[in-house]
Amino acid sequence: MGGQYKITGDRYPRMRPARRRGRLAVVAVACVTVLGVLGWGTLQLIDVFTGGDKATAVGAAADCPTARASAVPAAVKPPKPAQVTVNVFNATTRGGLAQKTADELKKRGFRVGEVSNAPKEYDKKIKGAGLLLGPAASAKGSLAVLGTQLPGAERRTEAAREGAEVDLLIGDGFKGLAKPADADAALTALAAPQPTPAAEKKGC
Repeated sequence: MGGQYKITGDRYPRMRPARRRGRLAVVAVACVTVLGVLGWGTLQLIDVFTGGDKATAVGAAADCPTARASAVPAAVKPPKPAQVTVNVFNATTRGGLAQKTADELKKRGFRVGEVSNAPKEYDKKIKGAGLLLGPAASAKGSLAVLGTQLPGAERRTEAAREGAEVDLLIGDGFKGLAKPADADAALTALAAPQPTPAAEKKGC
C-alpha cells in the first residue's frame, strides 16, 4: 500500500501484547514449593501427636493379646522326676526286668513305688517296648516326664484312676531305657517348650 499507510523499516507492529511466560513459570514454582512445605509440615505434626511408627508398633504389641501370648509358652511346666512316683511292672516272660528298670529310674531321680509282675489284664499282652499308664491329669505332666525315659512306649490315661502315680509296664519289645544323655535332653526340651508358629502368625 502507498500513501500514509505505507510501511517502512524492518520492524512490524505487534497486533497483541507478548505472553508473559517467564512470570507464569515463577508463579507455578512458588505454588509447588508452598504446597510441598505445607505437606511436610503436616506429616511432622502427625508424627508428633501420634508418636511415630515406632510408638505405634510398640502400642500395637502391647495391646495385642496374641503378641503377649506368643511371648509366654502356653504349656504348663512339667514336674521334676523327683516329683513323679512310678510303679514298675514286668509284662514279659523275662525275669528281673521290673527290679532292674526300677533301680535305673531311681538313679535318674524318680520315686519308685510298687515293683512287681504286670496285672493279669496286661501280663504277656504288651508287644511293644512298654505301656505307660496314668490318670487323665498326668497326660502332659508326670506321664510325659516318664515318657522321656522310654520314648517308644505307648501312653494311655484312665479317667477313673485316682492319685498321681503312673505305671510303667515293660513289654516284649523292651531293650532298656533311653540313654541318660538322650533322656536328659528330652527332659530339658519338655521343661522349656517354645511358642507354636500358629500363635506367632496370628494378628489382632
